[in-house]
Amino acid sequence: MEILKLEWQSFTEVINLTGVAVADQDVTISAQESGVIRDISREKGSLVQTGQELFKIDDQILKSQVAEAEAAANLAAETWVRRKRLFEDDQIGSELSYLEAKYASEQADARLEILLTRLRNTVIRAPIDGVLEERMVEVGTMVNVGRDVGRLVSLDPMRVVAGVPERYALDVSLGTKATALFDVLGMNSEGTISYVGATVEPSSRTFRIELEMDNPDAMIKPEMIANVSVVRKNFVDVIVIPQEALVRTENGFVVYLVDDMGSDFRAISQAVQVGPSQKNKVLIQSGLSAGDQLIVMGQTLVANGDIVNIVEDE
Repeated sequence: MEILKLEWQSFTEVINLTGVAVADQDVTISAQESGVIRDISREKGSLVQTGQELFKIDDQILKSQVAEAEAAANLAAETWVRRKRLFEDDQIGSELSYLEAKYASEQADARLEILLTRLRNTVIRAPIDGVLEERMVEVGTMVNVGRDVGRLVSLDPMRVVAGVPERYALDVSLGTKATALFDVLGMNSEGTISYVGATVEPSSRTFRIELEMDNPDAMIKPEMIANVSVVRKNFVDVIVIPQEALVRTENGFVVYLVDDMGSDFRAISQAVQVGPSQKNKVLIQSGLSAGDQLIVMGQTLVANGDIVNIVEDE
C-alpha cells in the first residue's frame, strides 16, 4: 500500500470549454473608385500599417477633372470677391447677382472637394494594422466601386470564442481570468474575458464569451482549436486528493485511511463528501483533515479494519 499524508492546499475550480481562435479584426478592403489597377504596393502575406498604400487605381481622368474644377473654383471665387465688393461697397449690381456669385463659388468649391476626395480614393490604403491575407486583383484588373480587392487580418491581440453552458451564467463575467491551451502549438496563453453574450443560443443552451490575449509572434492563427479553462472559484485551506483514491459505494464515496493500532497498521474506511474536480484531483468538502494518512494505491483491495503493509518510496 502507498499512503499520502494530507495537507491543507489551494484549489481552483475551472470551467472547461472548447474554443476557436479568431482574428481581432478581419477586414475585407473594397475599391471606392472605379478604374484599372495600375500598381500593387504590397504582396500577399505582407505586414502592413494603417494608412499604408496597398493598391493604385488609374487616376489620369480624375486628375484632369480636378484641374478643370480648380480653374472653375478659382474663377468663381474671383467673381464672388468682385461682386461682393461692388455690391457691398459701391452699391452696384442686384442682390440676386450678388447671391448667385456667392453660391456659384460655394458650388465650385464643393465640386472640387468631391473630385479631390475621389482622386485620393484611387489610392487604396490599409484601414488597420495587420497582414494582407488575400489579394484579389492583379495589375490591369478593372474594378468598380465596391469591388473587393484584398483582405486584412489583425493577429495581435487575438480572440478566442467559446460557448459556456447556461448553468454557469452567474460564474462568468467581464474580466474573469481564463487560459487557452493550443495543443497544436503546445502552449498556454493567459487572457481575460472581454465579452459575455447577452443571450443563450437555443440549440446548444450556451452563451458566447470571448477571451482577449496577446499574440506578438503571431503563433496563434485564426480557426485554431483551443481548450479553454475559465476560473469559476478559488478555494484556500482545503483538502485535495487524487481522484483514484475514491471508492464508490451505494451511499456515496469513501476513502481508506491508515490508522496506527499498536504494532499494526490498519485500513479505516472514511466516508467523504466530494466537491469539484480538476483533471485527476478532487476537492473534499468533508470527512478528511490535514495529517490524515490516505491510501492512494491498493485501496480497492482492502476492507475496513484490514491490516496493511506500508510501502515507502525509496
